[in-house]
Amino acid sequence: MLRIKKLDIFIAKQFGLLFAGTFFISLFVLMMQFLWRYVDDLIGKGLSLEVLAQFFWYMALMMIPQALPLAILLASLMTYGNLGESSELTAIKASGISLVQSFRSLIVVVVLITCASFYFENNIGPDSQMKLTQLLVTMKQKSPELEIPEGVFYDGIPQTNIYVEKKNVNTGKLYNLMVYRQTESYEDQAIILADSGMLQSTADKKHLVMTMWDGHWYENIRNNTMGNSAQVPYRRESFTDKRIIIDFDGNLNLADASLFGNDARTKSLPKIQHDLDSLNQFYDSIGTAYYANAKKMYYPTPQLTAQQQKDVSKRYTAKNCDIDTLFAHLSPDKKKTVVAAALQSVSQETGDLEFKSMITSDGDKIIRQHKIEMINKFTVALSCLIFFFIGAPLGAIIRKGGLGVPIITSVAVFIIYYILDNTGYRMARQGSWSIWFGKGLSPAVLIPTAIFVTYKANNDSTVFNLEAYKEAFRRMFGLRIKRSIMSKEVIINDPDYKRDAEVLSRMNTEIEAYARTHNLKSPPNVINVFFKYQPDHAIEELDKELEDIIEDLGNTRDRFVLSYINRYPVLAVKAHTRPFERRWMNIVAAIIVPAGIFFYLRMWRFRLRLYRDLQNIYKTNTDVIARIEKLTNRE
Repeated sequence: MLRIKKLDIFIAKQFGLLFAGTFFISLFVLMMQFLWRYVDDLIGKGLSLEVLAQFFWYMALMMIPQALPLAILLASLMTYGNLGESSELTAIKASGISLVQSFRSLIVVVVLITCASFYFENNIGPDSQMKLTQLLVTMKQKSPELEIPEGVFYDGIPQTNIYVEKKNVNTGKLYNLMVYRQTESYEDQAIILADSGMLQSTADKKHLVMTMWDGHWYENIRNNTMGNSAQVPYRRESFTDKRIIIDFDGNLNLADASLFGNDARTKSLPKIQHDLDSLNQFYDSIGTAYYANAKKMYYPTPQLTAQQQKDVSKRYTAKNCDIDTLFAHLSPDKKKTVVAAALQSVSQETGDLEFKSMITSDGDKIIRQHKIEMINKFTVALSCLIFFFIGAPLGAIIRKGGLGVPIITSVAVFIIYYILDNTGYRMARQGSWSIWFGKGLSPAVLIPTAIFVTYKANNDSTVFNLEAYKEAFRRMFGLRIKRSIMSKEVIINDPDYKRDAEVLSRMNTEIEAYARTHNLKSPPNVINVFFKYQPDHAIEELDKELEDIIEDLGNTRDRFVLSYINRYPVLAVKAHTRPFERRWMNIVAAIIVPAGIFFYLRMWRFRLRLYRDLQNIYKTNTDVIARIEKLTNRE
């Protein structure tokens, strides 16, 4: 029977307090990041506190599912980091409770948070996204004089298009204006060109006042006669100072929600599934219509019998009809006419295909966005559980509480998650990757990571042992440390100089014999390297004897002998014979050609280094023997 223990309550309380704090911090950071993107739409619009409160409220509701995973990661990392730093985690393990068993209460809490995240993402998030999008669109239309861009036509004002070549943000002055006044009738439209101008709202927010300087006004005059409508009279006016009033409701009126019907972020899961069926059916019908139209256009002889179609195809095959010959017999005028007609036909077909491609690509993009959003509702909730099984084991491994190391670690993990998720989303949205691959990229990377760190933490493995990684790096690239033998203050047994000199002399003889039988400068045999391993016992015995001599001579009081033995290199006794200890790993390295080339060149490098090391050992042995002879003669 499952019982709630005091330890579970204790850990849950520790996690709950930290989660409450980290959640609001994460939510605040994400809101500030989102606000920074739209800060230009809020400043200088004269928005009331009520509107700003709605904006921040809907933004907070929309950001809750994104803030929960980061808060869980940081809170779980800090919880177990504090337990490890205060040795409470050691006491828990000493009482017979494993690390995974201590997760029990938090797993229940995190599963509840995961369900809450899915609920927010599916039910509350879409409504918040809809309201927030409405507010953003409405805010952009609140003060159009601030939104007019440079170098393009702005149509945010009803029945008016404005082109501005340059504007001064500080003074609000517009330069090189072009204004199109549009009405329902072509006969009374106006074009205004001005050297400079300014657009301002009236106090009641019901009209816009456009003041212009040094310009011309071209306006059609409505003709009431029944003559030719193509001949429309117009008038031209030059002015130095002109002011016109444009009807514009500057009050905050929410945009129509139907404008965002294709935005999948504003829909719940049942709505997405329903709309997906409708979209697939709609665009399939468009594709069917395109296919039927193309079939009718390019195969216009359905009334012919099978035998007649066979005769027609036989008559117009490339074998019986040489296009180049027919074209060569045409007159120059006919050739020009045929080429022009062909180019026009190709241009028409290309334009038609581009138009159809635009429609179908837009439909594919809308369908992909709906499928991505449907998967996203599950992946965002699943990330809460994944981040817990990354944060809690990392906290148990690092054993550092507070806000320093946990924040750095959690931010690094979240950045990796954000890059993977955002990259997969963008590639899936534009159709470069499949939807499942793009949205499954971040879980596919983080789930194995969570399993790995949980396994390592539960077995008390040293995942962040810097020395182990340094040693692996040194072994991979053949780096080694230098000897550093210091003089001992207390020496119990003096070195046996006579025996050491005899061993070093014999060692030099063995080195000479080894050099005659082994050509270390030449490249090694590929077959012997990867498939027929032969150990080099001579170097292994030489290294063993050398280390014994160095250990014995390390007890000397003579500074010259100490200097000489520090010149001895640290030998790699197996790296010059084969890449790996196990035979199957050598065979695999040979099959994988790039890896095999790397390990082959690496082993050749070790052979050349061994050649230099043997020369160094031979010279150092000679110096040590000469010094020992001086010491023995002195005695």
